Amino acid sequence: MLLWSLLVIFDAVTEQADSLTLVAPSSVFEGDSIVLKCQGEQNWKIQKMAYHKDNKELSVFKKFSDFLIQSAVLSDSGNYFCSTKGQLFLWDKTSNIVKIKVQELFQRPVLTASSFQPIEGGPVSLKCETRLSPQRLDVQLQFCFFRENQVLGSGWSSSPELQISAVWSEDTGSYWCKAETVTHRIRKQSLQSQIHVQRIPISNVSLEIRAPGGQVTEGQKLILLCSVAGGTGNVTFSWYREATGTSMGKKTQRSLSAELEIPAVKESDAGKYYCRADNGHVPIQSKVVNIPVRRPDGYRRDLMTAGVLWGLFGVLGFTGVALLLYALFHKISGESSATNEPRGASRPNPQEFTYSSPTPDMEELQPVYVNVGSVDVDVVYSQVWSMQQPESSGLPSHLLFCEEIITLGGIRREDQQQGWGIIKTCYKTL
Repeated sequence: MLLWSLLVIFDAVTEQADSLTLVAPSSVFEGDSIVLKCQGEQNWKIQKMAYHKDNKELSVFKKFSDFLIQSAVLSDSGNYFCSTKGQLFLWDKTSNIVKIKVQELFQRPVLTASSFQPIEGGPVSLKCETRLSPQRLDVQLQFCFFRENQVLGSGWSSSPELQISAVWSEDTGSYWCKAETVTHRIRKQSLQSQIHVQRIPISNVSLEIRAPGGQVTEGQKLILLCSVAGGTGNVTFSWYREATGTSMGKKTQRSLSAELEIPAVKESDAGKYYCRADNGHVPIQSKVVNIPVRRPDGYRRDLMTAGVLWGLFGVLGFTGVALLLYALFHKISGESSATNEPRGASRPNPQEFTYSSPTPDMEELQPVYVNVGSVDVDVVYSQVWSMQQPESSGLPSHLLFCEEIITLGGIRREDQQQGWGIIKTCYKTL
């Protein structure tokens, strides 16, 4: 009778054990919430209940409770069950086993590039490629690109592509991307890819001179333009004077040319110059250019020299005419005296003809005035020396011979005096 009673109790306990059930969702994707429910008789007197995964205890409660996985990941896949421990050992129960497989919402992204060895200065297109599960095509994703630990572009975007307008040698490095759901529950990143930017060496360096009017003039601005025909990246330009070999200046910029300005060039700056360009490869030097420097008053001096020469030629020509007229006058006067001589009159012996009185001694020449002309030069003056002739000298009173010493100046005529004077460069007759 006792044995029969024990068998009845054992069967009842076994039947009750089958009544503990674990309820779980049938389909789970990354990012989904998983709720596990352990169901049994609520009036059972239990000490604890627990949830298990692959025979590992996950969580323990003192009463019947649900177990929540907030955002499922692939590693949450496994075999789950629940258990209870009664006040009597005969009431310990274990639920059925439920296999949960968390499905991938989208694949791990892969970073692709239009070129992993782009030419410096050229564009590069990056793309973060992934694929959603066919059952979850409505899920929205966003993307972000990185170089090393630096975010590229504007950060997170709904576009899986990033356009870089120009890359440079310093952009060489590791690139990768991330993709995530807009709810930020699931985020995945690609493997890192190396992008090596290729630099083009510079070529054909030349030095060009730029000056106002095309001529380098003292006191004016001079520009030395150093340029290259080809090359990429930052270029360092430097200028040199061949005589000294020392650098006059240096500029580093991302361009094919650079200028060195001399605000006010000096006559001593004349000489030979060259420039160099370097973008990280072998420096290239330009041809040597000779730069002459003209003085600012060169044109004025040329004009003054031409004016003085023309003035001297004019004075010499006028002097010749005056001497010719003077000679003709004496010749005509002599012939007229011979023609008007009375007949029968005896001619005096030329050897016997003498002046009744000797010609008075000439007074020492004295400067009459010093004249400054109107030409805008450093020193301009004229000097005139004159000597009055005595009335009894026998020379015509209407003749005037004057001497003027001209140094870059003109002739003042209002100060000429009666008598005959001596002028160093010209003679005039009045």
